[in-house]
Amino acid sequence: MEIFVITKTYPQEEKYSLTSQIRRSSRSVCANLAEAFRKRRYEKAFISKLSDSEGEAAETQVWLDYSCECGYLQPESYHTIIAEYEKIIGMLINMLKHPDKWSF
Repeated sequence: MEIFVITKTYPQEEKYSLTSQIRRSSRSVCANLAEAFRKRRYEKAFISKLSDSEGEAAETQVWLDYSCECGYLQPESYHTIIAEYEKIIGMLINMLKHPDKWSF
């Protein structure tokens, strides 16, 4: 939600490019995680969706890089959000390494 709020301040000309891309990828992180959790009884499907979630988180970091470089995101906010995404990616990697802990 923080990304959604921040992107409200992006220029109108970014509406169909950077704004929509970063919103889409950031939302996909949790959407893929939700799908992974629902598929956790099938290890390969669980791992696949976790991997998708990790990829979307990494993509979001790239869009954050662009946002900062274009001057749409203040460096302080950038560093805070990037750090949060590093934690998220770390948790996803831990889940990927130990899928058996999440299955039933």
